[in-house]
Amino acid sequence: MTAALRTPRVPRPDRPETLEMTVAAVDPLTADIRHVVFTPADPDGLASPTLPPFDAGSHIVVHWTDGANAYSLTNDGAGPTTYEISVRRSPDGAGGSRWVHRLEVGDRVTVTRPRSLFRRANTATHEVLVAGGIGVTPILSHARDAARWGRPVEVIYSHRPDAAAHADELRALCDRPGATFTEVGGPEETSAELDRVLSSSPIGTHAYICGPGPMIEAFRARAAEYRWPASRVHFEAFAAPELDPGEPFDVIDRASGRSITVPSGVSALTALEDAGYRVPNMCRQGVCGECRLSVTAGVPTHRDMVLTDDERAAGTSWLPCVSRCEGDTLEVALP
Repeated sequence: MTAALRTPRVPRPDRPETLEMTVAAVDPLTADIRHVVFTPADPDGLASPTLPPFDAGSHIVVHWTDGANAYSLTNDGAGPTTYEISVRRSPDGAGGSRWVHRLEVGDRVTVTRPRSLFRRANTATHEVLVAGGIGVTPILSHARDAARWGRPVEVIYSHRPDAAAHADELRALCDRPGATFTEVGGPEETSAELDRVLSSSPIGTHAYICGPGPMIEAFRARAAEYRWPASRVHFEAFAAPELDPGEPFDVIDRASGRSITVPSGVSALTALEDAGYRVPNMCRQGVCGECRLSVTAGVPTHRDMVLTDDERAAGTSWLPCVSRCEGDTLEVALP
């Protein structure tokens, strides 16, 4: 999802990692995007009338019978009484979107506490928020936060004519001094607008972009051409670009010395699962970072959209769902 370093999450008995929620509202925003509002299933059991707060750009993980997926929160994170998500139904129902689109008011749902992997940089003096398609969801949260504190912001929303979810809310949030909202459609118009902000934004500007993988990669490459420091470009992808099948290699379990062959066209994550290992994972596309492993020997070939440039250069972290390695073997610390 984003290039943030994960740290171990240690459960606390007085702070459950999951929350039981009830669907309070379901609203169709477009033909294939639904907005779902969750409220506490047992409000009397909460220590306060509000839910745990969250930073702009945070997400919750929604669980169902045979899976789970992360969805960005769209509402204000200061003293929230609801958690709200907007979900686009994938044509193949992948990632749980079909399940979410079947939810009805009154249904019980288990979610995690909010996690922040796409938070705002406190050093930013100006912000550019870029949304592509359903990538508008965390951008909306950032726009709400900027409006609440009166920070200067530019919001750019690239979408199809029939898929402008939350456009009215963004327009209202930017109807104030120091804020602008621009809608674009199509690759050429989007590229021209992004070139404009990359070439003309004042020093100290931080850019936040969420959208399809190719859009994010193009934006990062263009930002580098304009000599933007990588630390000022923050991104979160909801889908990864197509990847080539790669060459076969072996993953070595550091603890046991066992070797697991990863054939061409098969992910290392799948090969490890087939060999009996249980590696935490979620997206299986290199965009969430859930399957991150530590590299103890060998040189990884990074194909994810999570690790920072510094983390890639260090070569000590690896996402087996999409990444491979240079050479024949890679030694990792496995669960």
